[in-house]
Amino acid sequence: MKTEPPPKDDVMRAVDVYLSIAYDGDPTTIVKSMLATLKTWGGPFYRAPVFAATPSSAGGADSPRYAMRLGNRGYPHMKLVLEPAPDASKYLFKADTHDRHICPTQGTPEYEPFVELMKQNQELAEQIETAWSEQGLPTFKAYLREDLARRQARK
Repeated sequence: MKTEPPPKDDVMRAVDVYLSIAYDGDPTTIVKSMLATLKTWGGPFYRAPVFAATPSSAGGADSPRYAMRLGNRGYPHMKLVLEPAPDASKYLFKADTHDRHICPTQGTPEYEPFVELMKQNQELAEQIETAWSEQGLPTFKAYLREDLARRQARK
């Protein structure tokens, strides 16, 4: 089943919220360049080269996962992600810290500073997703709350 991705205006609003929280001032030149490309892209919005599209677990190739590497003030690899909800009813916005797979081994000199970075990234991701929810943009936590309310209403 194909899930329609969010409209361009919602994505651009999500980008603005993300950047206002993730950076103290202007984002990096690379991010500015990506945004300029996205804003001037003449083709289909989700085919813009700023998006990495991969098959999603909920929608497969018909409803891909879209990721845009926007980074944050201390870590350039954090991403704004759009992925279908588990029931493929809609797309959800996610701030993916993209740091769990590279944590140094405990006991190495890099471990403690990296754990602190991961903590900061997680705090930023939570702030971003809370702000998206407040803006009416769908997030996984909001989806879970809605799903729980639906289940309780059926009882």
